[in-house]
Amino acid sequence: MKKQKRNLQERAYQRGYRAGLEGRHRDLCPHDNEIMRDQWLSGWREGRHDNWDGFSTVSGIQKMALR
Repeated sequence: MKKQKRNLQERAYQRGYRAGLEGRHRDLCPHDNEIMRDQWLSGWREGRHDNWDGFSTVSGIQKMALR
């Protein structure tokens, strides 16, 4: 099994980051589990900050790859 599928919290963070970077609303979080929701929202917040700082979708994804 691939590593990204095993680490569900990191995957939720990355998807939240992408949603924030694309300017989506935080109410679109797909998780009901508290831990997963917290991870998604943390990524969403960082993505929103990067969006406000002028990162494009491509540069934001590259930033996540370095993480």
